[in-house]
Amino acid sequence: MKKFKERWEIKKNWQLLYPLVGIITLLYSSVKISLIWFQEAAPLIIGVVSLGIFLLLLRITLWLFKVLSKKWVLTYRWEMIRVFMVFAITGSSSMFVGRPIIKLIGITKENLNPVIYWALFIIIGLIFYQILLVFFGWLFGQFEFFWAFEKKMLRRFGLKRFID
Repeated sequence: MKKFKERWEIKKNWQLLYPLVGIITLLYSSVKISLIWFQEAAPLIIGVVSLGIFLLLLRITLWLFKVLSKKWVLTYRWEMIRVFMVFAITGSSSMFVGRPIIKLIGITKENLNPVIYWALFIIIGLIFYQILLVFFGWLFGQFEFFWAFEKKMLRRFGLKRFID
């Protein structure tokens, strides 16, 4: 445990919550993926496939930590997990919020060309994503990181005048 704490730069025990939630999330995702792929399979097969997917996802995640730790400026390594959690929650929430807004406006697949519908769906989801990213970043104690990230993203969209 001491090596784990040193590797992730964990100074206080409450910070262990983030790696634990990250591992639980990877396990959950692995089981969900294996259940989608092997709906009718025996539980043992689903368990083995879930374990394989979990190990693959863990490997990809640790590789991402390695690559992004050079790019993102964070005080501690465990904060990377917190940042990943914010991105995951924001992505899901933006679609959760955007879908009712689209229905409220009256945009449906039935009354629009599918290409136009999906383009509008993505644009509306992206607008809510920008707002929710800063909100959840603040909620998770990473406001400065996500505000800088948001300003950079808005500059790339050509919306420089809204952030300066």
